[in-house]
Amino acid sequence: MKKHFSIYLVIMTMLTYAPALHSQTIDKFIDTIYPSLDALYKHLHQNPELSLQEKETSARMAQELRDLGYEVTEGIGGYGVVGVFKNGAGPTLLIRTDMDALPMEEKTGLPYASTKKTIGNDGKETFVTHSCGHDIHMSVFVGTAKTMMEYKGSWRGTLLMVAQPAEENGLGAWNMINDGLYERFPHPDFAIALHDDPFLPAGKVGHKTGALMAGVDMMNVTVYGEGAHGAAPHTGIDPIVLSAQMIQAYQTIVSRRIAPTDPAVVTVGSIHGGTIHNIIPDKVEMQLTLRSYSPSVREEMISSVKRISENIARSAGLVEEKMPTYWIREPHTPALINDVQLTNRMIEVFKTNLGEENVVEVQTQMIGEDFSRYGLAERRIPISMFYLGANDPAFLEKAKKEGLEIPGLHSPYFAPIPEPTIKTGVKAMSFVALEILKK
Repeated sequence: MKKHFSIYLVIMTMLTYAPALHSQTIDKFIDTIYPSLDALYKHLHQNPELSLQEKETSARMAQELRDLGYEVTEGIGGYGVVGVFKNGAGPTLLIRTDMDALPMEEKTGLPYASTKKTIGNDGKETFVTHSCGHDIHMSVFVGTAKTMMEYKGSWRGTLLMVAQPAEENGLGAWNMINDGLYERFPHPDFAIALHDDPFLPAGKVGHKTGALMAGVDMMNVTVYGEGAHGAAPHTGIDPIVLSAQMIQAYQTIVSRRIAPTDPAVVTVGSIHGGTIHNIIPDKVEMQLTLRSYSPSVREEMISSVKRISENIARSAGLVEEKMPTYWIREPHTPALINDVQLTNRMIEVFKTNLGEENVVEVQTQMIGEDFSRYGLAERRIPISMFYLGANDPAFLEKAKKEGLEIPGLHSPYFAPIPEPTIKTGVKAMSFVALEILKK
């Protein structure tokens, strides 16, 4: 009887637990699907769409998921796409990609470079290109979706594949969550994503526990004055001069109002006022970006901008009715804080399957990412984003030796090297998903 019971336990163990997948097994599968991923990447690269305009891109993502057997819903929060695959009892994992491109001209000279023009959300014609690498993200996303279906016998749980619009303007995650992402679909237990990195060699991944990217506010300041003839400035109050004084004073916010240990940035990215050489205008428009990691620092920066602006306006003799006015875009982008336990778990997966030499720690940055919002919904969930090396290792080595400039994200010369980048991304993301959803 004991012998029969032991055999029964062995059989049940074999049925319940699939053997661990080897790195070489996944490599071979990724090699077989790569030609289709390469074609997808180049199609997406040549057909970019701006934030809130991702009609064709979202349709392509939906079709890719549908063809693989995912239950697909389109039109979530605009052009958002959700693919669901339920594979038995287990955790629910959300994997997210962004889809939008940038209003700028590509200057890489690549044979598949984007030459597309469109009408931007401001009503003006503009070039469009994927200079932030969201086409890489989508190609990895589809490759991961294929890999997870191919090896569905090795995991249990629910996979939530989310293709998100409008990351660049910070509205996409907000729109999808407000449109019922977490109510209409299985609520995730974990959420993961990646971002390509032009300063990291292809074949490597970067990780960071805790703070990864900053919270971002877009703030407009309207400075008023009293118009006059350019030859008689003493008869008016010049808002251009006031704006210049304010810009200089804003630089003391981070250096003198924020503790040196708290990261923060105040940048005036745009200033517009006046119509012609010899007329002093009656107002100037400024656009600022404020970046921080804590709510208290954020509030200090906003209040300091207002205090400085109003005090300079008063010192010029402006009445209360002509004090500066402000507009802050909502929603703002929260800081991206990687969950420590989830990230450490991912790091071990990377080291095991990519090799320790290909797993590096990266630094906190002041750029923003609305993936942060997926962890801030009603029932907070662990989230983590990792960096995916996207540049030619030989070029990076040469650039380091010779002091060459490396085109970064949002550069017209940004040109990721597709094959090793996409293959590494699919392998890294798939192994993390298999670990989280393992039997």
